Amino acid sequence: MANLVVRNVDEEIVKALKVRAGRHGTSAEAEHRKILAEALVKPKKRSFVQVLASMPNVGDDADFERVEDTNSPDVLG
Repeated sequence: MANLVVRNVDEEIVKALKVRAGRHGTSAEAEHRKILAEALVKPKKRSFVQVLASMPNVGDDADFERVEDTNSPDVLG
């Protein structure tokens, strides 16, 4: 495995990293590795069913019923 040194990191970011690591019961270094992996490693592909299940419920079909506009001119002639 390679080593990575990050210099000139804002103190607030370092504190936030340590707090996050503490919440997860890990070291700041382990948390840093986890954040980098989540941000940079290609996510696992989800199935079509998983994608559909993750979509929010935006209403019933009746909510999107098409209403004909009888006042508009006939575009097609």
